[in-house]
Order: sequence, then structure tokens, then C-alpha cells
Amino acid sequence: MSATRPASREPRLLLPGLREVYAAYVRAAGALPALPSALQAEVWASAQLGSLEAAAPNAEGYRAALGDLIMSLRAAATPGAKAFLRALAAIGPAEARTAAGRAADALAAAEPSWAGALGRVVPGMVWLIQEGPLDGDRLVCEFRYEGGADLHALAVRLGYGDEPGEVVVVGDVPALMNAARQAMQAELCVVQPYDAAAVGPRLRAALAAGRTFADDCHPALAVARHRADALPGD
Repeated sequence: MSATRPASREPRLLLPGLREVYAAYVRAAGALPALPSALQAEVWASAQLGSLEAAAPNAEGYRAALGDLIMSLRAAATPGAKAFLRALAAIGPAEARTAAGRAADALAAAEPSWAGALGRVVPGMVWLIQEGPLDGDRLVCEFRYEGGADLHALAVRLGYGDEPGEVVVVGDVPALMNAARQAMQAELCVVQPYDAAAVGPRLRAALAAGRTFADDCHPALAVARHRADALPGD
């Protein structure tokens, strides 16, 4: 497929009743190229995917809506739509990444300088923070982009049965860990290193599609699942 092939303005949608919803995502994507980093772009895209997943009645409906969104972004052919497609290809659900990447490749729009870094992260230290027997485990997994840039962390609080109670992406890791160590000195929690090979399977199971998540968890789920997949362990 040529990279300069004109986009179709009226894609055939599986869920045509949501056409205006997809159009809203396309308009919102106009702000994406101005973001300063791949991490901020991934967090933005994750929030959009989270709202789409939260609104879907089931997994099949989510997949249909995601496919429609990819076609709508392809048809829009704007720089923001292309950047959104690149983010979807990097951190979106595995079954949608190839289609999103091909759709982005088909567009001639310019790309942000960070587009090539999307999804290219290397895991670092993993920490276990325990505040009490009723608060569950808080797992903090550090990551950097290839080349060592943009240290950040995935922080997930797991309750009984490893039910996710909080899923956030932390940009200021030193501040987070300094606060945790101060709390530990005040005997408010325990902070200790955790085996990355053990936390990987644990997080992947906890964040698997099809589970029920608190509303506050949805915005970070796409990034969280991508980062969990980057951790070692079977």
C-alpha cells in the first residue's frame, strides 16, 4: 500500500452508531503531536483506550469499536490521527497493533520526533511496598526508554486475590521512592526489592482483559499491560 494513497472519508464501520464518538477521538488526537515525549503520548493514548474499554458492553464490543477507531483515524489522515495510530501500534491491545501500524504507514502526515520511541522501554528495578495486611501489595516497576531516557514507573496496588485497586503511571520516580522511604522510616510501610521475574506473571494475570476494574484504573490500563508484558517471567 502506498504511503501517499488518499484516505477514504467514509469508512465502513462495524458500529456505525458510534461514528460521532470516533470523530471525537479524531478531534482530540489533534493535540497529540504537540506533546513533548513518547511517555506523555502513551499516557494520553492509554486514557483514550481506557474510556473506550470502560464504555464497551463486553470484549467483543471493545474489539469492534477499536477496529472502527483505527479505520476512522486512517480516514482522517491528520498528523494527530497518525500519531494516535502509532501509539496504538505500540501499546494498544496486541490484536490491534498490526492493523494500527499498517494504517499509520499508509498516511503521509508528518510524525512527532518521539514517534520512533513509542513502546520501546527497558525494565529496571521493581519494588514491593506494603502498608499493612489490609492494604495489599503495591508493586512499583521502573522503566526507561531505550538509551536510558525518561525514567518512569508503573505502580499497581493489588488487593485480595490480586484484584487491582490502583493503576497509575508515575513520572517522578525519585519523588515516589523518597516518599516511600520516609514512610518506611516512620514505620508506616515496608519497602523492599521484588523479583522482576516473579512480578511479571503476577501483573499480567492481574491486568488481563476480561477482568473487572475500578473506574480509576482504566486510564492507565493500556500502558500498564504493555509494561507488564515487558517484564521477564513466564
